[in-house]
Amino acid sequence: MTPPHKSVYWVRHGPTHAKAFAGWRDIPADLSDTAAIARVQSWLPAQAVCVSSDLVRARDTATAVAPSQIRLADEFGLREFDFGEWDGRHWADVADTHPDLSRAYWETPGDVAAPGGESWNQAAARVSGTIDRLLDTHDSVIAVAHFGAILTQVQRALAVTPHQALGHKIDNLSLTQLDRVDGVWRAVVINQVP
Repeated sequence: MTPPHKSVYWVRHGPTHAKAFAGWRDIPADLSDTAAIARVQSWLPAQAVCVSSDLVRARDTATAVAPSQIRLADEFGLREFDFGEWDGRHWADVADTHPDLSRAYWETPGDVAAPGGESWNQAAARVSGTIDRLLDTHDSVIAVAHFGAILTQVQRALAVTPHQALGHKIDNLSLTQLDRVDGVWRAVVINQVP
């Protein structure tokens, strides 16, 4: 008997051009690069269902890159990290006002959280729980989400630390395919820019 094979095709939303932390703020994506969107479309499997974060930048990107796939309800669980009081602030400003905390946030992620925000481990549990629930009923899922949300799943697939996962680049409109075979995650491709 062939072990059950599940695939998640992660797509990072289109660029926002934000010059500050963009977590749960609902800012739009720039989807004017129709050639890039067409390239993403050509890489996505027609039989996969599509789901996105409930934030507008992911929702609109999902509509653009997966117009013919079955669309599931938007998922709060696929949101970007909640940056709390840092959301909307420039990185340099955060480093000035919270030097030790901001350094720890990037150098020793895990349980470190921005004031009023969530830690890597909290975000990873949220995203993982959402994906596991979706894979209970679907074999192939296109998930349009955010840099941090995707990296939590790269961490899971590679079985590395959060800090090691942060070493991976996730470009806007890139594809990251992660497969789960008989309960074991593996990375097929990370940050493929079609």
